[in-house]
Amino acid sequence: MKQAGIFRPFFYIMIANHAIYLFGIRTCSSGDIMTELESFTTKAKRLIKRVPKGKVATYGQIAALAGSPLGARQVVRILHSSSRKENLPWHRIINSSGRISLPPGGGYEEQKALLLGEGVLFDKADCIDLARFQWQPHAIEK
Repeated sequence: MKQAGIFRPFFYIMIANHAIYLFGIRTCSSGDIMTELESFTTKAKRLIKRVPKGKVATYGQIAALAGSPLGARQVVRILHSSSRKENLPWHRIINSSGRISLPPGGGYEEQKALLLGEGVLFDKADCIDLARFQWQPHAIEK
């Protein structure tokens, strides 16, 4: 009869060490496992909440400020999954071209109306002038 139980703790330690190396998973002082993704998500939500009325931020801008310059798609995921329950000002986050990413009939009109209501203007090509309306935080939250 094999004693698989002896190797099981070693296997889990080995997996945990590889996860730390490959995926940025780290342990807290309490011993709980916390991922960099969780930390990124918390930072991104905090940053999104800071975008003031009349200003916009890009998905990539929020991602970079939250510590992951290539995490724009994660910002999209956060907005999709948390906007309502966290009361995030989702409409203030746009793409790097200064455009609304949502399609017509899929939230585009609502986002545009909310932005117009806050004084954000669109040009004839439905583009926002980022030089004028992009949020520039003075203190970056870490």
